[in-house]
Amino acid sequence: MSINKTVSIFVCISVIAAFLFLLPINTALVFYKENTNKIEAYLPVKEGETFHIAFTHSIHLTDVIEKYEVTADLEIKQNEIVYEHFGIGMPSNASEGEQFVYENGKYHIKNLNNIFPYINIRNGKTVSRNRLIWGEDNEHTVWFNQYFEPGAWFRMKVEKLTYWEYFRGVMIDGERE
Repeated sequence: MSINKTVSIFVCISVIAAFLFLLPINTALVFYKENTNKIEAYLPVKEGETFHIAFTHSIHLTDVIEKYEVTADLEIKQNEIVYEHFGIGMPSNASEGEQFVYENGKYHIKNLNNIFPYINIRNGKTVSRNRLIWGEDNEHTVWFNQYFEPGAWFRMKVEKLTYWEYFRGVMIDGERE
């Protein structure tokens, strides 16, 4: 085989490998540092999968759980809010099309249809008990403090990551509970 043919084959394979490595194909819930493109962490997700953000309300110190779903358009759909006490920042009733119920000692606002291209989230500083919950039967829970500094804020989006971003970033691991 001639040297030119060998070099051509090597260049073609390199271009194809680089293209595949930089092609966005892995869908993930991505946590960006503040308003930047710096990925702090990500959780692999698929369309239709659900996840919850749980936090301790800073006034009444009980859990609030916000339930979300990944849409076909790679947006975040809020489906439900669950909480124990009315207070600052907590809804006291449901809007049209939503359902307000009291079950097992908790208030639920169900049938929400809030669609977000992204959500800005701050990890609690004074009461830092934020958690990410996901998986079938919600079997995985990680504390935000395992990945983010208390008081830090980030932008959460569903996006397709390249293999480069995927391997370079910090994947949220359900085994780190």
